[in-house]
Amino acid sequence: MSQKTHSDHDNRKYTPWIVGITIVLNAAIALLFFLPKYDGLDHLDLTFLPMMNAIFNSCTFIFLVTALYFIKKRNFTMHRNFILAAFTSTTFFLITYVVYHLNAESTSYGGEGIMKYIYFFILITHIVLAAPTVFIALWTIVYGWTDQREKHRKIARYTMPIWLYVSLTGVLVYLMISPYY
Repeated sequence: MSQKTHSDHDNRKYTPWIVGITIVLNAAIALLFFLPKYDGLDHLDLTFLPMMNAIFNSCTFIFLVTALYFIKKRNFTMHRNFILAAFTSTTFFLITYVVYHLNAESTSYGGEGIMKYIYFFILITHIVLAAPTVFIALWTIVYGWTDQREKHRKIARYTMPIWLYVSLTGVLVYLMISPYY
């Protein structure tokens, strides 16, 4: 069996997992805005969670930039470690994001004028790019983890800037809306 065929076979076993995780995460996040809020945690002040979301997004951004630095230096071990750190901080972001939005109503932006348009541009582009980031980031890590470097490099050229944008704009959205919590 050739390496290419073996890789294609391995990739087929990851496809249902990657597609499934992408669909479940995106559907769960979309449902958060339509489901009634859970009132079992009303006794807790969860207003710190949006700040935690921004901190985790900041960490993801820093980890990604550091991973990019190390791959440019051809230090594959450090690159991998910082990518795994980025996945970890993104996972923590997802947990705090879901917990907060299960329990709290969405906050409306209260700014006026040009800032309102800038906020909504950043928010909309953040949302539109966040959804497919799950899919492409998972494929990128699979290609890297399974040592399919050519495929990894090809997709990472798109994954890295998109994931950087999503993590940075997540922080910007928080900074712009935080006065209205």
